[in-house]
Parts: sequence; C-alpha cells; structure tokens
Amino acid sequence: MQRKLLGWANRLRPQHVRTRLTVWHVAILAAALLMYGGIASTVLLFELRSQMDHRAIEDLETVEGVLSFGSNGKVFLREDYHDHPYPASMQDRLLEVWAADGTLLYRNELLGVRALGGRPQPGEGLASYSERSIRLTDGTPVRLVSKRHLLEGHPTLLRVGFSEQPLWERFWQVVIGLIAGLPLAVGLAGVGGYFLAKHALSPVERMARRAHEINAEHLSARLDVENPHDELGRLAGAFNDTLARLERSFEQLRRFTSDASHELRTPLTAIRSVGEVGLRERGSPEHYRDVIGSMLEEAGRLTRLVESLLAISRADSGQIQLTRTGIAVLPFVREVVSLLDVLAEEKEQSLSVEGDETARIQADRAILRQILINLFDNAIKYSPAGGRISIRVLPAAGQTVSVEVEDSGPGISPEHRDRVFDRFYRVDEGRSRDAGGAGLGLAIAKWGAEAHGGLLELVCPPEGGCIFCLSLPAATETAPAQDELTSLRSPALTS
Repeated sequence: MQRKLLGWANRLRPQHVRTRLTVWHVAILAAALLMYGGIASTVLLFELRSQMDHRAIEDLETVEGVLSFGSNGKVFLREDYHDHPYPASMQDRLLEVWAADGTLLYRNELLGVRALGGRPQPGEGLASYSERSIRLTDGTPVRLVSKRHLLEGHPTLLRVGFSEQPLWERFWQVVIGLIAGLPLAVGLAGVGGYFLAKHALSPVERMARRAHEINAEHLSARLDVENPHDELGRLAGAFNDTLARLERSFEQLRRFTSDASHELRTPLTAIRSVGEVGLRERGSPEHYRDVIGSMLEEAGRLTRLVESLLAISRADSGQIQLTRTGIAVLPFVREVVSLLDVLAEEKEQSLSVEGDETARIQADRAILRQILINLFDNAIKYSPAGGRISIRVLPAAGQTVSVEVEDSGPGISPEHRDRVFDRFYRVDEGRSRDAGGAGLGLAIAKWGAEAHGGLLELVCPPEGGCIFCLSLPAATETAPAQDELTSLRSPALTS
C-alpha cells in the first residue's frame, strides 16, 4: 500500500522545474492571501464591534438623562426624550433597567417579552462599562453594554443593546468578497508565475542544449554566459571552468599517450632492428656480443622508461605513500652525490657540495633520493665535459630548506622554461633523446617536491647555465619522532 501511495505521489509530482516553481509560488501566495484575509477579517470584526460598543456607551450615557421613576415605582422615559439630540438611536436600541434587588424596572417595546441578558450578574457594570455579546431567545445576536447608575437616588443597572445582524452582514460581505477574489488572484499569479519561471529558466534550457553538443571531440566549446554576475551566469562560468580543466586533462592525456607510445616505440624498434640485422648476418662471437649489448642497452632504456611511467601512474592515482622521517639534508645530499660520481668522472666534471650542516627536514628518504638523483643526473647530462656542478644546501628563514643545483650547461631559452617540468618535454638544443633521457625526470622531481609540500623552481642566470632550486619545509622541534605515512596525489601530475 505504501509503495502504491509513493508511486501515485511520484506520478502526481510535476516533472518540470518551472511547473514546480509555479505550484510552490501559487501555494505560498494562496496561503499568504488566506492568512491576510483571516487577519483582515478579524481586525474588521473587532473594529466593527468597537464602533458598536462606542455607540452603545454613548447611548447609555444619553439614556441616563431621560429616565425617571413613576408613582408605581417603575421607570419610564420622560416625554422630552424626543427633544434629545439622539432620537434615532433611542428608537432602535434595546433597553432594560433593573433594580439592585433584581426587579425589572423597564424594558422597551423593541424587546417585547424577550429578556436582555436575564437578571443582573454579580459585578456587572460595577467598576466600568461591561461589554459582551449575547443571543436573545429568538436567536438574534445582540451586543450588550451595562453600567450601574444612581437614578433619582435609587441604585439601578442600565443595559443598552444593539442587534449585531448588520455587523455580521457587513463582515460576511467582506469575507465573501475576499474568498471570491482569491481564485482570481491565485489564477493570475499562477499564470504570471509560470511565464516568469519559464523566462527565468530559459537560459538553463539553452545551456542544456549547448551542453548536449559538447563531447570529447568538441571540448573547446563553451556555454554562453548572458550575465556573469547572476546565479545562472556563475553556474555557466563554473561549468566552463570545468570544461576548460577537462579539455586540458584530455589534451594532456592525448599528449601523454602519444609521447609514451613514441618513447616506447623507439627502444622497441631499435631492439627489433638490431636483432633482425644480427640474424641476417653471420659474424664472430664478438659481433653477436655487440648486438646483444646494443639490445640490452635499449632494453635498459626501455626498463627505465617503464619504471618512470609506472611511478607517474601511481602518483596520479594517489597510491604512493610517503614515509616521513627526520633527515639531515647535507649528509644526505653527499650520499646521493657519491652515487653519481662515476658519471661526472666520465665527463671530467667537478662536483662541489656545501651548505648548512644543521638543516633538517621531514621527508620520505626514497622519494627525496629519487628527486636529487634526477636533478643531479640532469645537471651532469647537460653540462659540458670538464664543466662544474655546484650543489648548495641553504636554510631560508628557518622554515624552508633549499637545495640548489647549478650546472654549467647551455641554459634554457625563455620560451622553454615554463615547460621543462612537463612530461616528455625536451628542449631541442642540447637536450635530446640521444642524451638518454625520456623527459620524465624533472616531472617526477617536481611531483616529489609538491608531494612534500615544497617547490621545485628553475632559474637561468644571464651568464648561462641553470639553477634548479628545491625548497622543502624544514623540520620543527615539535615534529613527531615516529614515521608518518601520507598518501598524496600531486597536483603537478593530476592537473
């Protein structure tokens, strides 16, 4: 049963936003009008009764001066009441005069035998005027005002009443008028609200049609922003920003796929070519040894490329966990430099390491070693034979430790400096594939720096060479002594 009710509710629920907005608009307006009508009718009723009470009080004060006791002990209206300034009100009022002991002294002809409220109630009209609504025996509603009065030295209770039928007739006329006008007002509001909602939501419909036209082949398309300052304009702007990020991501993915395919194809082609040549030609064992050596060299390059691609893939998916430990930076840099001394000696290059012995950071030793190896290897590759490579460890304001790697290579022209950290990007002059790189080392180094909350920047002095500045947060005295595991997704690799 509950499912059926929910099914019916879902079927009856308007499907379009503009219809729902119109229904809500009409419902709220109808509730507001009903509330307004109820309050206005209540105020009108109290105002009409207040006017009637005021009139009754005035007549009660008037009638006090035209009453007298007769010889029979009853009260009568004096003959001069016709000369009183309120003769009309005296003719349509209901009047009773009661003695203190509950004896009826006077009742005018309009009442006949009907009683106007019965015997006096305790405290009625004693302190001030008493107002109340009653019904006569024939059902006539009456507004009654009472007051105690000394009439020719005798304590009496005067009652003056007026029929409330005119009051209620006027009240119901107003109420019926409000009720009769409610459907018209709600109907006009509904029609106007529907067209207003349709006009207000028309930009959304246009954005929806435009969004349907955007796909992976047309990511450069954007939604039209009619008014960038309103809510729909900000929504369209946010959607366009999302499209721009998606376009950059798709473009980066296409470029990455293309570059990776190209980089993988090069060593595979070389291995295949060398192998086919070795099979076609008969040669000595030394010849085959050279062929196998060439194939192993290309296989090594392919292995390094696959490992780099795997590292980037794991970083993109956030699967790399950082095991942070306290590291003394300068001894660690000397340790990494010792691993690359052989490469520098082959090119007769000099490596110098200097800096602050007290500089410490909290970092992952394996990833920091990979960052430094990539930076040092990059400096050795692109510095000429006999060149000089300087490595400096500098603390900055006690909050950051900087490792500067300066080479004596040809430098990088300004148009290439912003892209040296892109994947597979190589500067044509002096930085080609023949040097053994795949264009991933600096991208991995930049990710590692940002994963630790640091920066990797490039500075090219006018006199030549490059300075790569690695900045990492310094270890604080309150840093935890135990290892800290952190899984991060680097913005450098996910943008």
